Amino acid sequence: MTFLPLSPLDGRYKRKVAVLGEFFSEEALMQARVEVEILYFIALGDEKKVKEVRRVTNADRAKLMRIVEKFGPKDVTMIRQFERRTNHDVKAVEYYLKKKFQSIPSLRKSLSFIHFGLTSEDVNNLAYGILIMRALKDVLRPELRTILSDLGSMGRRWRKTEILSLTHGQPATPTTLGKEFMVFHERMNRQLSDLYDFKMCGKLGGAVGNFSAHRAAYPKVNWEAFSRKFVRSLGLNPLRYTTQINPHDDLAELSHLFVRLNTILLGLSRDVWTYISRGVFKQKRVMGEVGSSTMPHKVNPIDFENAEGNLGISSALFNHFAEKLPVSRLQRDLSDSTVQRNFGVSFGHHLLALKSLKKGFGKLQLDQKKIKDELDAHPEVLAEAIQTVMRKNGVSDAYEKMKKLTRGEAVTREVLREFVEGVEMRREDKGRLLGML
Repeated sequence: MTFLPLSPLDGRYKRKVAVLGEFFSEEALMQARVEVEILYFIALGDEKKVKEVRRVTNADRAKLMRIVEKFGPKDVTMIRQFERRTNHDVKAVEYYLKKKFQSIPSLRKSLSFIHFGLTSEDVNNLAYGILIMRALKDVLRPELRTILSDLGSMGRRWRKTEILSLTHGQPATPTTLGKEFMVFHERMNRQLSDLYDFKMCGKLGGAVGNFSAHRAAYPKVNWEAFSRKFVRSLGLNPLRYTTQINPHDDLAELSHLFVRLNTILLGLSRDVWTYISRGVFKQKRVMGEVGSSTMPHKVNPIDFENAEGNLGISSALFNHFAEKLPVSRLQRDLSDSTVQRNFGVSFGHHLLALKSLKKGFGKLQLDQKKIKDELDAHPEVLAEAIQTVMRKNGVSDAYEKMKKLTRGEAVTREVLREFVEGVEMRREDKGRLLGML
């Protein structure tokens, strides 16, 4: 039977998110496990008190690292063949490496030290850790920086573009379009700062986190120090006390961080959609595009709608990760394993949303006439400024007087000018208000 993509990330949107396959595919996880196992074997060789493992020479180290660098479809097939027999993915990697090590004569006597004293989760959590950190560095942070840069550019470009505000959906004191984009820029920048500071944790401690097997074999080795050094060498923060598994508080923290980013960007998507609906923005027409299968005139804000939808799916998964992964029965249960395999899905929908936003930003065009007409149609929004200046000048009941004049009324600029002319206040204050009208 021909395999058909089950997820749109592997079908319709594959081209847009394919870059994440390098970090979140099953093949990528296999390769990362191989890398962790090899680096661990090398670290054992560097431990002087583990005399049965000879120090790996530079030449052999290069050969071992080439296993990681050249990892490809044939290696994946070999591991899967082992897994069909073992029904255990990490054990399959161990058997695969024992076969690969056979080609390095000087290491053949040390085959029993592949995966020595480890539980599968020692390998898995470290593999996931390095993959996530690489995905953040190579893909996700740069893509988010691009969106941040776009927000900053639009904020500067439209910093003097005055538009009508809406609070509670009703006309309110005018704002500038640039400032509104800078609101999202500042919020996003704060979360990105946390994302750049974030680092995954790593656990290496054996079956229940006590180095029991390690100590049984080599009681004189300081395994806690060995573990800390090894985990740090992978670019991860070492955990001191664990059960069989990394407790996943790092993943909960990262998930909550991405939920906050998604929420900010979802609010941005809805606001830009609303500006388009109001006519503040027009959208560039793309030759050949169709907005509706039946209404020829339509130019729909689909990029912002797609972003909103994908941000929602991404956050739903991240919220589940944050709630589920840190909870494990006693020393461990397996329910975290199947959940972790979906990291790529949540990051995929997040990345898809970023690309939609980027595309949508490129279509935005200001409609200066619509902006001016909207402001001219609602002179009553200047009531806040007028009553505040009246207060400054000691006018009693200033708020109440403006409320009586404007609340729920279709007020014209002429009516407001006449009102201001009749109020006793400093000449410069009155002149500034009349200038607004």
